[in-house]
Amino acid sequence: MKTRITEQLGIRYPILQGGMQWVGKAELASAVSNAGGLGILTALTQATPDDLAAEIERTRRMTDAPFGVNLTILPTINPPPYGDYLDAIIKSGVKVVETAGNVPADYMDLMKERGIIIVHKCTSVRHALSAQRRGVDIVSIDGFECAGHPGEDDIPGLVLIPLAVRALDIPVIASGGIADGSGMAAALALGAEGVNMGTRFLATREAPVHENVKQALVDATERDTRLMFRTMRNTSRVLRNAISDKVVETERRPGGCAFEDIRHLVAGARGRAALESGFIEDGVVSAGLVVGLIDDVPSCAELIERMVLECRAHLERASRLAAA
Repeated sequence: MKTRITEQLGIRYPILQGGMQWVGKAELASAVSNAGGLGILTALTQATPDDLAAEIERTRRMTDAPFGVNLTILPTINPPPYGDYLDAIIKSGVKVVETAGNVPADYMDLMKERGIIIVHKCTSVRHALSAQRRGVDIVSIDGFECAGHPGEDDIPGLVLIPLAVRALDIPVIASGGIADGSGMAAALALGAEGVNMGTRFLATREAPVHENVKQALVDATERDTRLMFRTMRNTSRVLRNAISDKVVETERRPGGCAFEDIRHLVAGARGRAALESGFIEDGVVSAGLVVGLIDDVPSCAELIERMVLECRAHLERASRLAAA
């Protein structure tokens, strides 16, 4: 498969593994890259920039193929040392950075000078246009179906993807709601030149999470996610469990709630512990609507090869229908 995405990133298939907090580690990123996609390490999963440099080196020992690093930049009272993390990325020779949150305006020139390809995740066309003006190379457009933060416009991929393709000159990657070859074929038919998957790669053999987490994704239906933080206009889609039910219940109580009322439930350390221990009810687990499409836990290689075969078959079928 050849698109502008495969050409720019130097990969065989236009399939990216999205950056996932606590999950984007060497085992998963290298497996995706070895299978022909683009694996992504998550910078802030690592406690320090030095730890990130070590994880990049560990990934290099596991793959000769290209891989990238996700650097999510969010406004916080005590922000991580983003510049130091980026310095570790640059010094390690990584040539693809997936950014999310704010467009990294303070670091754009530096990344461009070092020949880094910037893939920026957006949840709206207006933000995608802003990212293009600021100089990002590729936009990954996140539909309402996605895990994590889908924005506040609630626009699903079937509408958002072609709108982004129509508005932008740079390549568009479809993200959110994709778990198999049929979704990939649909994204390409809508004009995207690649796909980004997080939840689906979470349910693979190489994903560094407990087997109970993977089985929970297999068992879940499309109705088993919750939207938290709606009242705070910071919506997050997560797997339905005791914690997310409690958060939503608290938000819906008369008079609403403040973040302090739920902080103890949604703490990142608690979510990380749930991923590692397999006690799935004990912490927040990000998951998209595609959990309804997940019914096995393949290797990354098996998943990608199957997706490509399915995608080609669906595109050929559509072509035959169009020619009839």
